[in-house]
Parts: sequence; structure tokens; C-alpha cells
Amino acid sequence: MADAATTQTSPASIALAFQSRDFRRYQLARFAVIIGAEAQTVAVAWQIYQLTHSAAMLGFTGLALFIPGLIFVLPAGHAADRYDRRLLILACYVLQFLASGAFSGPASSAMVPQLVPKEHFVNAVTWGATTFQTANMIGPALGGILFTLPLRGRLAPFHGAPIVFLFTMAAMLIFIALIASLHIRPGIADSRAFSLHTVFAGLRYVWSAKLLLGSISLDLFAVLLGGAVNLMPIFASDILHCGPSGLGMLRAAPSVGALLVSLTLVFFPLKRRAGAMMLTCVGIFGISTIAFGLARSLPLALFALFIVGASDMISVVVRSSLLQLATPPEMRGRVSAVNWLFIGASNEFGEFESGVTAYWWGAVRAVVIGGIGSLMVTGAWAVLFPQLRRADKLTAESLLASPIAQNSQEPVE
Repeated sequence: MADAATTQTSPASIALAFQSRDFRRYQLARFAVIIGAEAQTVAVAWQIYQLTHSAAMLGFTGLALFIPGLIFVLPAGHAADRYDRRLLILACYVLQFLASGAFSGPASSAMVPQLVPKEHFVNAVTWGATTFQTANMIGPALGGILFTLPLRGRLAPFHGAPIVFLFTMAAMLIFIALIASLHIRPGIADSRAFSLHTVFAGLRYVWSAKLLLGSISLDLFAVLLGGAVNLMPIFASDILHCGPSGLGMLRAAPSVGALLVSLTLVFFPLKRRAGAMMLTCVGIFGISTIAFGLARSLPLALFALFIVGASDMISVVVRSSLLQLATPPEMRGRVSAVNWLFIGASNEFGEFESGVTAYWWGAVRAVVIGGIGSLMVTGAWAVLFPQLRRADKLTAESLLASPIAQNSQEPVE
């Protein structure tokens, strides 16, 4: 962290974003819904693997989650730029099974700048990542505990996955109530009617802004190749023999590492060389993924996953900050949609890729080869995207005034 030229912040500046009442409520809402979603993910993964004992079926689960996002995410970006983002999020979670995978992501990402002053934005991104990782740490562990909770008598039918699903529904209701209470500061809306030109504007902007393209695509290919989350039920059941509670621990371990790093970034925010730090940490992500694939004991596997999450956290903060700070306000919904499309490809489609390769080669080889692929991508991106390697300060003034941002050819109306 010393290479990032960090300096300690004053106590008063550590939680500037939380001075906003709406930001506090928004983060509490995210905390509730992410805990519920992560608990459900553990229950679904364990249930599917116990029913099928098939790596391919785990992969198809990720594919089923990815396809709706692929179809809807670009129109969702235009909707997030044109309509009330709070109402979009409410509609998505009320209609969870229909649209939340696509529309809520761009609206949620693009709404954060409307909750805090722009000078507090990087602090808000860091605290948002901290909230996310805390929930990701607690959710899987809680899901594993609930799944194995002994229920008797009238509660016996809820043993296993059903009790986890009920918990997820309760968390979602809390989320909806808190989001409904927000008072969003109006932002710049895009008044242009729906068309293919406006829907694909985010793609054109990202393609022309090479800094954004490099940061988003680096995450896409590194996680697509190196993601091991979807194969954890196989490791928990057949390799590490630690059961559903162990699966919850495995799912939580990356978030523990990410949480510690995000808290460190709150006190010692990145000041310089943000791009170089991001590339270095993605390389560490690949190495620790390989270590997890080769681990044969639960403590070693947990430590490797801890490093996976810790290294990925810096990439998340840098990418999220670049995404918002180097994008005009009226374009943030569509650019966020592109980001969510890439995230969906790396996560959900990555789960499909992991399941298929594990079916072909076995889980261990799939994880190790994927980690090697992440390292190769990191080296290639350092050469192909010098703008990313040279990215320095995470401030709106430096990013929007730089040739990197001015290379965008997308007109802003």
C-alpha cells in the first residue's frame, strides 16, 4: 500500500459520506438485501450440487442468471439516465424475479452521486464497497448456518433451503422500505427518447474512453477466467469435506479480506498511482486463485480466498471511482449499464464457464488454469492499455480534464 503514496486522513474526513441521511439509509438497505441474496446463493448452490452432483449444472445456474441481464441491461442504462432512479430500484425489487438482475444495477450505481456532494464521492464509493463486503462476509456464513439449523415440529418443513429463502424475502422487504424513504437530489436527466442510438451510447462512450474500457475489461477477463466461487460447493463437498457450513466459510473468506482492505482505504485512501496499483492487485488475485485451487486443507483454502478478496477490493474501488468520476452525469446510467454487463459476464457467465471447464477438466484444474489465465490477462492489459497503467489521482477534475476522458467521441446533449 505504500507504493500508492497514501497519507493518513483526519478523523473528521473518514466518514464524510455518512453525513448524508439518504446515503446512510441507502447503505443500510444495500446491507440488508445483499445479506439476503448471499445467504440464498449458498443455499441454492448447495441444494443444486446435492441434487445433481454436477459441475455443469452449477455452471448452468450462472448462465440462467446472466441471460436476463444480457437482454435488459443496455435499455436499463437508458432508463436510469431518463427516469427517477429510486423508483426504478423499487420497481425492480418488487418484481425481483422479472427484472432486478438488469435494471437495478445501473440505477443503483448511477444514483450514488445524487446522494452525496461530489467532493465526498470517493469516500462514498469506499464506504459503499465496505458495506458490500461486510454483507458478503456475513451473508454466506449466515446462509450456511441457517441451512444446517435443526428445525423440529411444525418448523421441520422449513429445514434446509426454505428457511434461507424466507430470510431472503424478509431482507428484501427491509430494502424496499428503506429505498422508498429516500429523498434523491435531482440530477441531469437525458430527455432523448428511447432509440438504439441512445441505448448503445454507453458502449460507444466506454469504447472511446480507453481508461474506462481498460479498467472494466480487465475485471471482466480476470474474474471470468479466475473466478472460483461457483465451484466452491465441489471443493466443500468432495475436496475439503467441510459441508454446507464450510461452504459458507469459503464464500465469506474473500469478503473478509476485502472488508479489511476497504476499511484500510477509508483511513488511507489511494492518492497516487491508482492504475498501477489496480494492475498489481489483479495479478495477486490470479496468484491467490491458483493457491486456492491447489489447497487441500480448509485453513489454507480460506487464507488463499482471503487474499483473493483483499486484492480484488482495490480493483473494485479504483474501477468504481473511475466509472463515475470520468463519466458525465447524464451518461452515468448507460455507462453503469455497460459496467454491469461486463460484471455480469465476469460473474454469472463466469460461473457457467467455470462449471463447464470443471466438467471437462475437473474442479482443481479449472481453478488453477483460470488463475494462470488471469495473470496472462493482467500482463497483456498493462501493455494494451497504457492509459490504465498511468492513471494517477482519483479525482473528477484530473480525470475529466485529462486526454483520457477527452478522447470520448460521444456527444453529450
